[in-house]
Amino acid sequence: MRSISSKLILAFLSIGIVSVLVIAVTAVWSTRAEFIRFLTDQTQTDIVTRLSDYHRTYGSWERVESIFIYGNNEQQPGPGPHRKRQPFALANANGRIIIPNGPYRRGEKLSAAALQEGIPITENGVVIGFLIPLRSQFEGAPRELEFIQRINRLLLYGALIGAVIALLLGVFLSRTLTRPIRELTQATHAVSEGDLSQQVPVRSNDELGELAQAFNEMSSELSRSVNARKQMTADIAHELRTPLSLILGHAEAVHDGVLPPTRENFEIIREEATRLEHLVNDLRILSLADSGELSIHPQIVEPERLLQDIASTYQYQAQRKNLRLDLNIASPLSPIEVDTGRMTQVLTNILDNALHYTPEGGRIILSAKETKEHVELAIQDSGPGLNAEDLDRVFDRFYRTDASRQRDGGSGLGLAIAKSIVQVHSGHISAESEPGQGLKVIIRLSKKSS
Repeated sequence: MRSISSKLILAFLSIGIVSVLVIAVTAVWSTRAEFIRFLTDQTQTDIVTRLSDYHRTYGSWERVESIFIYGNNEQQPGPGPHRKRQPFALANANGRIIIPNGPYRRGEKLSAAALQEGIPITENGVVIGFLIPLRSQFEGAPRELEFIQRINRLLLYGALIGAVIALLLGVFLSRTLTRPIRELTQATHAVSEGDLSQQVPVRSNDELGELAQAFNEMSSELSRSVNARKQMTADIAHELRTPLSLILGHAEAVHDGVLPPTRENFEIIREEATRLEHLVNDLRILSLADSGELSIHPQIVEPERLLQDIASTYQYQAQRKNLRLDLNIASPLSPIEVDTGRMTQVLTNILDNALHYTPEGGRIILSAKETKEHVELAIQDSGPGLNAEDLDRVFDRFYRTDASRQRDGGSGLGLAIAKSIVQVHSGHISAESEPGQGLKVIIRLSKKSS
């Protein structure tokens, strides 16, 4: 199979050769035609002048035929070997042919149309004859023909040089154009073999440059995704190991008689099993969301009612922790079409996070407002807040922030699950925060068309 480089070389060479041939043929034809036209006009002017001088000198057209003969020695006109007749005929003032040539016969009376094509010969302002050009092509003298041949040879050499230049340019351009492709191919092979650190240089701002930039972004994202998946696998193993270790440890201790089979010991096993079940359920939800198989059953919901129900459910927990749980709803709001159960899970996950990190005496605000295209639901806490680095990754799975945001008893998947569910609803979730200013999570959902 031919490489793209050889195909480009052949393409450039073909285009160059065809272009050069077209230019050369056109130049040869036009040069010959223009040169012959120039010679014809020059000869015509010269003959008219000579005929006028001849008639002025001799007073008649007798023996004027010698003017119409040319040959190797044009300084000695007249009949002889290798002499040719100029492509003209001569008519007198009355329009009768006196020097025949071509289709015109001696004594033939020319028509008015034929005379109009002729060149009048005047003397003292009086027409004394007509020079009638023939339609046959002017052949030219040997020196003139030799000049045309030299021009044609130069054009041929130029065409050959142009073809060689086209070949060299084709080789250079093909190598230049295919260099990024070769680099991309090598980098792709390296990625397929597991080297995800591959980056290719971006050499231009054209489509190849965009392709190289897209490859670099893909490689970086793939590397980040693989690393994140490895980290998530390690985190899952860690999260599973803790409850499993407690369950196995207490079960073995009870079995071996180290611990008594009391209600308290069985309660510890039950709580850790419940925690393990929650973790498995969370992972299952994320897996379904990633594969696009997370089922939702949307229905028309009033945003105010959704937030009021959530606030009522968490009012007691907030009071126990001495927190204020306030509603700030900018009514009226357009309805939204969501799966009530899934969206409740989103809000409870965010609210659980806010309750966990808001210190005693703090405040949590559930707000809702309407924009031009969306309904925005937000949960703002008065916790310690996050810096920019932590904020960018707050929705990552198992991502651990600083000590003020360490997980305590949760699966660490709440915000990641919230993001996946919002995305399934074609919505958008984001977070805003500054250190010491708390965390605000914003959910944007499309309004239900009326």
